[in-house]
Amino acid sequence: MVLRSRGGRDTRPQPKGPRANEEIRVPQVRVIDEDGEQLGVLPIEEALAAADGRGFDLVEVSPNADPPVCKIMDYGRYKYVQQKKAHDARKRQKVVEVKEVKMRVKIDDHDYDFKKRHAERFLHDGNKAKVTIMFRGREVTHPDLGRKLLDRLSNELMEIADIEQAPKLEGRNMVMILAPKPGKFPSGSGEKPPKEEVPQDGELKAPMAEALEKAQASVEDSASDSPGVDTPES
Repeated sequence: MVLRSRGGRDTRPQPKGPRANEEIRVPQVRVIDEDGEQLGVLPIEEALAAADGRGFDLVEVSPNADPPVCKIMDYGRYKYVQQKKAHDARKRQKVVEVKEVKMRVKIDDHDYDFKKRHAERFLHDGNKAKVTIMFRGREVTHPDLGRKLLDRLSNELMEIADIEQAPKLEGRNMVMILAPKPGKFPSGSGEKPPKEEVPQDGELKAPMAEALEKAQASVEDSASDSPGVDTPES
């Protein structure tokens, strides 16, 4: 039974990803086999039988084509490869953090150099550096001293950092935020992304996007070379 809302809309949960096998409910489809060769336009029953006879699945790669384009592939392995790629991409993703460096207005040169090295390390790691000048007592009546200290730091780090937030007085503190220059530290942690794995025999040879491009190219070639013919030339 089809579940519908009061407005008549189909409220059944929609499958994620492309439709496969019995989920493909059209009378005929254009089929591409597991090697990328076009089998022509087939009734859906024959297309499912062709996929089953090869021990694979029939996966819809271009649902908006007329007729829809389907590819014969190992759908379970395809989903596993896509999930693994997404997982690896999340692991490599750099999360930018804002790390704070605190200083006093009357900081000595040794402590200043120590704090500056902290800010440099944060920026080299691909993070932002929040530099806070803390005023004590009547020091807050001389914000120019804090501004002078922040200007000194930003000038000394100008090769690797941009000022994202200019010095701003917030209560008894003056805050400035530095961000790493775009392209200065592209990988964040300095790690190189892993090389693309070369598929071995029996593995999926093309992702869905490549299959779609190949399917569309095959459809165009077929239409220009032999219009009206649904099966490839021998």
